[in-house]
Amino acid sequence: MRMPTKINLEAIARFFQQREHKVLRLGEISLILKEQRTAWKLPTDLSAKGFIKLLIEQSLLRTIELTSPHYEAKEVRYLWGQPTPYAIGLSLRHNAYLTHASALFLHDLTDQIPKTIYVNYEQSAKPQSEGQLTQEGINRAFSNHQRESKLWFDYEDYKIVILSGKATGRLEVSTINSDAGESLDVTKVERTLIDIAVRPIYAGGVWQVLDAYKRALDQVSTNTLLATLKKLAYVYPYHQAIGFYMERAGYKESQWSKLLSLGTEFDFYLAHALPRDRQYDPKWRLFYPANF
Repeated sequence: MRMPTKINLEAIARFFQQREHKVLRLGEISLILKEQRTAWKLPTDLSAKGFIKLLIEQSLLRTIELTSPHYEAKEVRYLWGQPTPYAIGLSLRHNAYLTHASALFLHDLTDQIPKTIYVNYEQSAKPQSEGQLTQEGINRAFSNHQRESKLWFDYEDYKIVILSGKATGRLEVSTINSDAGESLDVTKVERTLIDIAVRPIYAGGVWQVLDAYKRALDQVSTNTLLATLKKLAYVYPYHQAIGFYMERAGYKESQWSKLLSLGTEFDFYLAHALPRDRQYDPKWRLFYPANF
């Protein structure tokens, strides 16, 4: 198709530059084209793919193709400028948000510069389990290694992992601005501390979790943490692990004792598959790694 010479490339560039989100899907570009075609003096028969080709030829847009090693999944995205891997990760699922190690980094709760990005995509709501929690069931579940998501996409030297989290209605998720000026949806500090206690494997392990609790000491509202934990309604007594972390990290007794007051009916574990030389804290009824 021969393009007319009056295409308003400056207006096109200005429009995309002012957009908050710089990672686009084909459908988004199709909608933009439909809304702006006349203003930009584009031919009526120019398709979205033709429009994309035009922008690529003008070095205004570039294409990336993300693949997953364990699935026949392929995600194509169109980038304006230099969006961060976090923004690219969020584009992989609608209403997704950053969590675990990614949230720690964005909240400045770790010195680690992670090459794995965790994106939480909530599952549909499921009925609450009516089974009774037993010590035997806890022991059996935590004797094995924690399951990890096998759905991830490679992007440059990053690994973008999609987590299928429980339905929470995006509980305690907020928007922060990255150093690159992007608006990123991410779990708040209290929700992040709960998430990494539940899934320490997605935070780099229990030592990294403890370090994050120490760094967050002056930022945490214990009441918000407790309210969030209650709404998450976990079957397992993760409050024992969270309270243990808080005590070890130097929180005031008036803070961690609120977790202890929730009860210690069962022996619990700081992480899955602890080695045989694990230690035991009788106050929290919690097994934890030796020399922790």
